[in-house]
Amino acid sequence: MTLKPGSTIGILGGGQLGRMLAIEGARLGYRCVGFAPEGDNVAAPVCDDFFTNDWSDRPALAAFAAQCDAITLEFENVPLAVMDALPSDRLFPPRKALEVAQDRLAEKRFVADLGGRPAPHAAVDSRADLVAAMEQIGTPGILKTRGEGYDGKGQWRLRDMRDADGVGAISQPAIYEGFVTFEAEFSVILVRGQDGAIRFWDSSRNIHEDGILNASVLPAGEMVERQVEEARALSRQVADALRYVGVLTLEFFATKDGPVFNEMAPRVHNSGHWTIEGAATSQFANHMRAVAGLPLGVTDTIAPQLRMENLIGAEANTAHELLGEPDVHLHLYGKAKARDGRKMGHVTRITRA
Repeated sequence: MTLKPGSTIGILGGGQLGRMLAIEGARLGYRCVGFAPEGDNVAAPVCDDFFTNDWSDRPALAAFAAQCDAITLEFENVPLAVMDALPSDRLFPPRKALEVAQDRLAEKRFVADLGGRPAPHAAVDSRADLVAAMEQIGTPGILKTRGEGYDGKGQWRLRDMRDADGVGAISQPAIYEGFVTFEAEFSVILVRGQDGAIRFWDSSRNIHEDGILNASVLPAGEMVERQVEEARALSRQVADALRYVGVLTLEFFATKDGPVFNEMAPRVHNSGHWTIEGAATSQFANHMRAVAGLPLGVTDTIAPQLRMENLIGAEANTAHELLGEPDVHLHLYGKAKARDGRKMGHVTRITRA
């Protein structure tokens, strides 16, 4: 399916990723229509139309779908019931990708079945399960909700059994993971077209603070570079197994024994924001190309050194001062209220010499 200019692409979700997707859709000559519940939907100002309705509003979903020649998403927590209410032949990526990514246990099992190596883990549905998991896997570890949660939310670091006492009752399905000793964290970001063609961007080294991505850096360093090919091979298997279309991100730990899978995101990704200025074709442009059935663009990195930094909370208030620095590219997302831990924008610094 190839969309002609003037066709409409629907975007589920109204955040900054949707905003940047809609901007690229416009560059390609497409209308973009968004759908998300009421909130700070920063994608709305750059969309041709925007539905501010609850995910359970079936008439609104039907009206949204009636406008769309293809439908994509900007975050992985779109309810599966929404995907079921939309025409499957117009959904990119497919429902299966969300089904896997929305459950951390299912995600790890899916990757393990393909030969990948996730962190040691166990399902936790009760207090007794948690105690058993900590005894079996050991401490320290991390307890995570199986669904929802991002940027450190829905996670509890447990150093020993005494920390488990602070968690309280297990009120929703969870997973306990043993800590992985690693040298670096990195992303494999790929795009897969409707014809099955796959292209990879260079992998950045990702630096986190308090569970939130602080910076992505290229080159990623020797250890990451030695492990990228193995991580790419697994990522290709995941994309092919899901019959994926669009940009897919898998995050890994670089360890002395090779890459360990952390998690996947069936969407464009924060650690790929550097591609806007730093790659021949950005992740946003290639995602929209894939959704529209167009040829994929080359993904070569076009600068020897890059650093993407997130602007968190009040950091965005003085962001314009950064424009006085050479080769700095600023993106503010238009969010109304800055608060601790909230991504308000990002800046990419390019070193060309």
